[in-house]
Amino acid sequence: MDLTVVAIPAYFGGMGAEYLWLKRTAAERGLTAGDYERRDTLASLSMGVGSLVAPLVMSKLLAPVTPGKGRYAKVLLGTAVGAAAVTTLADVLARKGDGPLPPAGVMPPTLRSPAAPADPELAAGAPAESRGEAPGPTPTRRRRAADVARTVASSAGATAVVAGGVSVATAWATRTAGRKLFAKRPGPDLGNGPLAVAGAILAWDFVYYWNHRLAHESRYVWAVHVVHHSSEHYNLSTALRQPVADSFTATVPYGVLALMGFRPELIETARGVNLLYQFWVHTEAIKSIGPAEQVFNSPSAHRVHHGSNRQYLDRNHGSILIIWDRLFGTHEVEDEAVVYGLTRNLHSYNPARIATHEYADMLRDVRGATTWRDRLSYVFRGPGWAYTRRAETEAAAEALPVDLPEPVAAGVA
Repeated sequence: MDLTVVAIPAYFGGMGAEYLWLKRTAAERGLTAGDYERRDTLASLSMGVGSLVAPLVMSKLLAPVTPGKGRYAKVLLGTAVGAAAVTTLADVLARKGDGPLPPAGVMPPTLRSPAAPADPELAAGAPAESRGEAPGPTPTRRRRAADVARTVASSAGATAVVAGGVSVATAWATRTAGRKLFAKRPGPDLGNGPLAVAGAILAWDFVYYWNHRLAHESRYVWAVHVVHHSSEHYNLSTALRQPVADSFTATVPYGVLALMGFRPELIETARGVNLLYQFWVHTEAIKSIGPAEQVFNSPSAHRVHHGSNRQYLDRNHGSILIIWDRLFGTHEVEDEAVVYGLTRNLHSYNPARIATHEYADMLRDVRGATTWRDRLSYVFRGPGWAYTRRAETEAAAEALPVDLPEPVAAGVA
């Protein structure tokens, strides 16, 4: 029994009560980001439905390429390895095609205008033999070859990352499943008693903190989690704006609880309790829960988590307990008005765009990268690093001079 599905009537009941309270108090408090906006609410509800349907659909779609299970798993893995090899070779050819840098103070021939005085040693028209060199491709041809190599590396690199990512994610999910790990547990079965239930909820909450923190510190996981932060409103409907692409990522597996002796069905119960608790903290109607905020997550603490204010970024990752944030240095108190949403908002209510925009941006960055270091960094490093690196790369590209046409031979019209 999935508690999150059983609780659907309570979700709508809670949203209805919150809406009535907001409507009744609108005159005295004015409009805020906590108010319901029809298109935003529908987008959140759509993502909530999608989060329930997506696992059922993706399990069938990904089964054929899942390592150890699917008949096409080796094909996908081979594609990833082959594309990585092609990308590496293309990178080498692109760097080789750029050729050596000219001496200091000398403009390369391909960038010199026809009227510019030519350096005797680098004159575009001077044959290679006169400079004591073996004949070879002109700088322009080398550059064109480098451009072709970069185009190949762009497509092949993206293919390698996508194919490799799907292979790793599906293999990880299969090998860390709760039932599989429970059968391999080194210790005893902890049963279904009250202590086991409490222990499973506590253990789930601890693992959740680290996975939630990872979702903000690694773009690979942020691409999934960003869905939940994409609304510029903050009310109970925001709690239902859930990710739909969990199948494409790998995090600390909750299956580790099974290795500790917690039964798989008890782990599912802990998951349900954890998610149900998170529902009520997505509101502006409750300002504080007093001293309990020292231990438990609260609407105030979670409002901070959804803030795009610089001081609120990547703070308060706890689900039920806020003590993990206090222990590991990610706690922040709400002390200024929260600006909800992303540092770069979507301004879209299209569920498809909400679910895929970060993946599209990440793929674009990988395609534009010219080294494996950058390609993997765009995927695994923090989203902040990726946005900064992209801006630096675009600025550098805009500063580069554009190749001029090759000089026309003397006497030719």
